[in-house]
Amino acid sequence: MEELDRRITEQGDLVRSLKSSKADKDKIAAEVATLKALKAEREALAPSDKAAAASGPSTPKPDDKKAKGGFTLKNAKGTKDYTPQEMAVREKIFATIIKVFKKHGGITIDTPVFELKEILSGKYGEDSKLIYDLEDQGGEKCSLRYDLTVPFARFLAMNGKEYQNIKRYHIAKVYRRDQPAMTKGRMREFYQCDFDIAGTYDPMIPDSECLRVLTECLTALDLGDFTIKINHRKILDGIFEVCGVPTDKTRTISSAVDKLDKLPWEEVRKEMTEEKGLDPKAADLIGEYVRLKGGEELLERLYSDAKLSNSPRAVEGLDDMKLLFKYLNVLNVTRYTSFDLSLARGLDYYTGLIYEAVLEGSAPPTLANGEKARATMKKGTDELDESTVGVGSIAAGGRYDNLVGMFSGTNKKGQPNLVIPCVGISIGVERVFSILMQKQKRDEIKSNEVEVYVVGLGGVEVEERMKICTELWDAGIKAEFAYKLKPRTQNQWDVCDRDMIPFAVIVGGDEISKGLVKIKDMRTKDESQKGGLEYPRTEMISELKKRLAEL
Repeated sequence: MEELDRRITEQGDLVRSLKSSKADKDKIAAEVATLKALKAEREALAPSDKAAAASGPSTPKPDDKKAKGGFTLKNAKGTKDYTPQEMAVREKIFATIIKVFKKHGGITIDTPVFELKEILSGKYGEDSKLIYDLEDQGGEKCSLRYDLTVPFARFLAMNGKEYQNIKRYHIAKVYRRDQPAMTKGRMREFYQCDFDIAGTYDPMIPDSECLRVLTECLTALDLGDFTIKINHRKILDGIFEVCGVPTDKTRTISSAVDKLDKLPWEEVRKEMTEEKGLDPKAADLIGEYVRLKGGEELLERLYSDAKLSNSPRAVEGLDDMKLLFKYLNVLNVTRYTSFDLSLARGLDYYTGLIYEAVLEGSAPPTLANGEKARATMKKGTDELDESTVGVGSIAAGGRYDNLVGMFSGTNKKGQPNLVIPCVGISIGVERVFSILMQKQKRDEIKSNEVEVYVVGLGGVEVEERMKICTELWDAGIKAEFAYKLKPRTQNQWDVCDRDMIPFAVIVGGDEISKGLVKIKDMRTKDESQKGGLEYPRTEMISELKKRLAEL
């Protein structure tokens, strides 16, 4: 009965959520039917059960975990714990990305995990509903940060005199009240790795370097073949203008176009016309443009388009893209890109170049009829069915020239007091992590960095093993020993195998008295080493460093 009540409550929440978000009517009707069926099932229960249901939740049984003062042991929705093996992979991802960021002159900052609510409000378009609002604490209304870009713009607005020009990177957690798909790296709490260039420079030079940084990161992470889709907000706005989209609908129609990587054109058109009130003729004209993609050659086609050539905004965007391709060719980046007019990026703050990186396996699964699967919910829950969604983009970004000015206030002429143009990239660590974990076997992941294990034989006192470890640590070598006075020899070998420690330093009573140690390569199981090769104690450090340098 309790399980049935829980399912009814969850289904009711789902129906209310779909109605409030104005979801597809057929989907709402289907979920309402499920809710009615669950309620009918409860009504069909025996009278005694109905009476118990009417009286409220059942009394916990004596052996109920709650009755014993325990807790419900589960992760909050959209979050997870990471094992040592998983953290080893994640730390490698961070190190790889940071190395690229620093190679391009990046310096790091940090900002609070929550911001004043007014700082975040109105910056994310339709996705603003995904912001986590916090309880009022002492008169300040705050929200958890949705991304790292808006906090960076706020930082520049507060410190603009000192940081007129900065290459900044920031790796930190952000929060979104999205529907999670855990195995695809879509979560409510996740890391972003951002690299941004702020300052006034000649056109498209910083933009092209950001794309170079992105290609270096994705190549170094060894994720497989990837494509960076690129577009320009001014081109897109010019298309909407010549197709007859009212100015007040530009951003909402842009958000619909951005779904073309997940939905067929027919459904996107339906959203434009039926949900957002766009003239069907305007939608059809938009469809002729946004389904175009290609390379540098697409520029000439757009330049020669009679409609677009009459839009100064579109021509300005095309000029930017022409210059961008010139620089991308020099930086050896063009081969990774696709000029894709369906790319819109739903966030409101983008003003120019926009881009998004996808892998071959990023898209949703393909159905038998050749169409992409549409994301659906697990029956009876408000969670996504992960078999119907893809990983999505693994990185994205673009130019946002006006965001800092939004926080700086205005002068008597109504102009921002401070203007700092910016362009940047953001890499989604969770999606990268989910892909890399699928490629690796957990038992092949080394979760610690210990290089040497000190093995004591024949009852060697712990103090002797401590002395050797101290010598190793003083020399900068990562080492461990057993925390037992008289450890079993086999247990020490087992630790080496379990933690994939490459070398063992072996000491027994005879070795200590003669000033010797034995060094054994634990990666090889041949008989040539036997119990290890003997070296004078004075040569232990130099021999180990030589071997470690060869790893």
